[in-house]
Amino acid sequence: MELNTPDFIQLEYIKPDFLTQAMQFMSTIFVLAVGMVVLWIVVMFVVDISQRTDAIRRNFPVIGRFRYLFTTLGEFFRQYFFAMDREEMPFNRAQRSWVKRASKGKSTTSAFGSTANVTAGSMVFVNCPFPVLGEDAVKAKPVLIGENCKKPYEAKSLFNISGMSYGALSAPAVRALSKGAAMAGCWLNTGEGGLSEHHLIGGCDIIFQIGTAKYGVRNDDGTLSDEKLKEVAATPQVKMFELKLSQGAKPGKGGILPGVKVTEEIAKVRGITAYQDSISPNRHHEVDNIEELLNCINHIREVTEKPVGFKSVFGGFGWLEELCAEVNIRGAEFAPDFITIDSGNGGTGAAPMALMDNVGLLISESLPAVVAVLEKHGLRERIKIIAAGKLLTPADVAWALSSGADFINCARGFMFSLGCIQAMKCSKDTCPTGITTHNKRLQKGLDPEDKAVKVANYCLNITKEVETIAHSCGVKSPRQLRPYHIRIMQSDGHSVPMDKINIEISHHV
Repeated sequence: MELNTPDFIQLEYIKPDFLTQAMQFMSTIFVLAVGMVVLWIVVMFVVDISQRTDAIRRNFPVIGRFRYLFTTLGEFFRQYFFAMDREEMPFNRAQRSWVKRASKGKSTTSAFGSTANVTAGSMVFVNCPFPVLGEDAVKAKPVLIGENCKKPYEAKSLFNISGMSYGALSAPAVRALSKGAAMAGCWLNTGEGGLSEHHLIGGCDIIFQIGTAKYGVRNDDGTLSDEKLKEVAATPQVKMFELKLSQGAKPGKGGILPGVKVTEEIAKVRGITAYQDSISPNRHHEVDNIEELLNCINHIREVTEKPVGFKSVFGGFGWLEELCAEVNIRGAEFAPDFITIDSGNGGTGAAPMALMDNVGLLISESLPAVVAVLEKHGLRERIKIIAAGKLLTPADVAWALSSGADFINCARGFMFSLGCIQAMKCSKDTCPTGITTHNKRLQKGLDPEDKAVKVANYCLNITKEVETIAHSCGVKSPRQLRPYHIRIMQSDGHSVPMDKINIEISHHV
């Protein structure tokens, strides 16, 4: 007798199991993936063994490619896994962490002793047995710059934002700096890229930098436009003009902004063609000697009616001696209102390594020497000094004040407050934090409102801790710090008062 099996049972019996189907699908994918990998290896093998430009890849096809992969990843692994807190360059983890905590308004105290390696050249502040009590402390007073100008500038903050152009930085980053500077009461230097609406949005004081290409104040032929100078000077927020002769990372070479970062808006602000490399001349065409430099400074001052100074990396001081001598012949009113001293190891998004590593004196040598030259010629009170170049911690700022600076400018410290992770992608338009890229997707990670608060916190906390150092040294205000408040460690383990170290001034022109 034949049994009739119900249809639904028969269907269930012949239907493939779902798990079996999934395994078959995954097996197929795996086989395809392996096949693609094998195909890629074969293609790369043929390419590598056939090419003649790379010896490693030709001698070790495919495997040789891993060398470049590991070289690329090595920077990442060193930063996050292998480097100690004080080992990284150009800024170590301890420095970045301090800025990060300060910008977030968190405690900057640490426990269990210092991790700093006190070596020859390290500085130690001389504490006083009777430090200044909190109720006796005095805030740093504003300093008047350009006393002979029709519109002098009373600068309130001793710590300020150094030149970073719109173009090198993204629009959200510039907006955050502008708003943060207004909150902290410090100034914002435009850098050589001209004045944009993003600089003005926060209502902060602005220092307009005139680079060698005259971006923002140039005629079509690249010469200085008096008409555009007057337009910029008519903006109430613009307080001073800085003529840039050179900058730390590339003295003797102009600014470099890759074409990929020269958007339509940036090109309009600068007065150049969009999406073409923006490369400045290596000096101002109309400034070839001391007389022409003073003439240019005084011309800009006459047109703008506001203080004018210059920024330079120093390699020698003979030319500064000549400048001071010429000023004393013409009269003190013809002197630059300020000098910004940049360090030979300053930072930028793109610079030739030969210049970055080997050209220009460090701020540790040039600042005391410039002060000495100005004092020698009786111009120290007339010409204010702004120190720049990797001065981003309270000790750095206190040292600069002790050495004679009136103000300190900082760029990379404020970049860290914006969230910079030192990814070294500044010139590639791929900055992962949105600070130095014009990629809209990457810029979304940078909230100007949030970062503005961190910019302000960083500036205010720097000032607060510099005041703490000053009080420890027995003075009521940071600008009362002097060279004798610092001792410099020697190779034998002993220290020498900084004011006893002879300053040898090079007379190279």
